[in-house]
Amino acid sequence: MALSSARVRIVTDTTATLDQSYASAHRVEVVPQVVLFGDESFLEEKELSYAEFIRRLKASSQLPKTAAPPPGELVNAYRRQLAEADTILSIHPSTDISGTVRSAETAKEDFPGADIRILDSRTVGGNLATFVQLAVAWAESGVSADDIMARLQALIPRGRIYFLVATLEYLQKGGRIGGAAALIGSVLQIKPLLELRDGHIEPLEKVRTHHLALARLSELVRERCPRSPAAHLCVMHADDEREAQNLARDLQTNLGADAIPIYHLGAAITTHAGPGALAVGFFQ
Repeated sequence: MALSSARVRIVTDTTATLDQSYASAHRVEVVPQVVLFGDESFLEEKELSYAEFIRRLKASSQLPKTAAPPPGELVNAYRRQLAEADTILSIHPSTDISGTVRSAETAKEDFPGADIRILDSRTVGGNLATFVQLAVAWAESGVSADDIMARLQALIPRGRIYFLVATLEYLQKGGRIGGAAALIGSVLQIKPLLELRDGHIEPLEKVRTHHLALARLSELVRERCPRSPAAHLCVMHADDEREAQNLARDLQTNLGADAIPIYHLGAAITTHAGPGALAVGFFQ
């Protein structure tokens, strides 16, 4: 069911890793994050495909940087949505790792009479996609904006993302390392398991090899993820489709789950997590 009959519309950004066909079918506005290589800046997916981003990343002597979507991009998105809806729910990543919510708040000032509600989801990636997809489904079924926001707020403390990275270099240089900074200095000896907890990154465990870290990631999810569709279990990866598929199959078998969605993390997230990052998200 398309969102055309709903009076509530959804705006998000490319850190939600939504499939473009889904966004188009449900009229979700997906505002691009900004990726910077030196003095060059690109709007994620709009001006820089993921394949081109990876090519540039491997060829560059300097790590890229990211910036939140310019308020003007959000202004345009809000204007398009308000042409057909009464209310906008603008759902974005944690303010601890992204300035997107601040850009949204600035853009909202251009519409003083409009009902625009901005949500800091305290998460990112596949879990953020879950927020958006649930909001869309509720809006399409006629749930009020007040009730949708209340349901999403209730989901926030239940969200969990466990992940591993090939190196902490990207998180460190990008300034998103949070409490995992304590692991710097031992990075050559360990493969850290990390957690996105209450919107910021914290160390979870230290494991000696990538193989053991991957096994422990799967074990933690099997221990802590509810065996219910309400968990909205998902797998995420940064340029490692094969490993993500293997992990999803393992979890599907061990948890008796239905097909587990796999989200391809975009350029903005890969800039900070680094290629080869793997993550699992769910809601307790």
